[in-house]
Amino acid sequence: MASVFLIEDDQAIRQSLVRALSDQGHSVRAVSTAADALRDVMSWDPEIVVLDLGLPDMDGRDVIRMLRAVSQVPVIVATARDDPEEIVRLLDAGADDYVVKPYTAAEMAARIRAMLRRSRTESARPGPLRIGGLEIDPVRREASVDGRPLDLTRLEFDLLAYLAGREGEVVSRRQLLAEVWKQPYGGGDKTIDVHVAWLRRKLGESATEPRYLHTVRGVGVKLVDPTP
Repeated sequence: MASVFLIEDDQAIRQSLVRALSDQGHSVRAVSTAADALRDVMSWDPEIVVLDLGLPDMDGRDVIRMLRAVSQVPVIVATARDDPEEIVRLLDAGADDYVVKPYTAAEMAARIRAMLRRSRTESARPGPLRIGGLEIDPVRREASVDGRPLDLTRLEFDLLAYLAGREGEVVSRRQLLAEVWKQPYGGGDKTIDVHVAWLRRKLGESATEPRYLHTVRGVGVKLVDPTP
């Protein structure tokens, strides 16, 4: 379940949603004005915001922009206008989803569940790895060094990402063969040496003057942060 911040000036709707969402196990806090919402959102730090656009003290799109200035919390807006252009403006302003009035508590609860699944899946994705001037994004499969994009083959990227994920740890050739090359029974040490040499060249270093990639004779390879 989740913490839900409800911003709705209609008392009947507000009470109905608070009751329905609380019955499902959500922790719900409800306010009726934009001023109260902007005051409370930072101190409470909810997992999701449900925002009625027809607030008495501020335009809903302005509320979205002000929320976005201080938080990336998912926002579901409730609007009485089923107008495609208006929906586009709301999404461009920073809303994540919308529901058109009148709606049922069950529909809103379903949208909250869907939004939470999406946001939790995204938050579970591994973020970019940063080691010195090296940055590796395992989701986008992109890497750069000192701001310069690296043009890597699939195996080069997999090797670099695997070593970066174990910064400072000496990784054996047998482990690299099993985890990167998917050859658990050994062999292919020369292939690893060649790929390490290619990676070094693309990182702007060499075996005699290594920065990131260091070979430990008779043991394996490690990736380290070269900055002091």
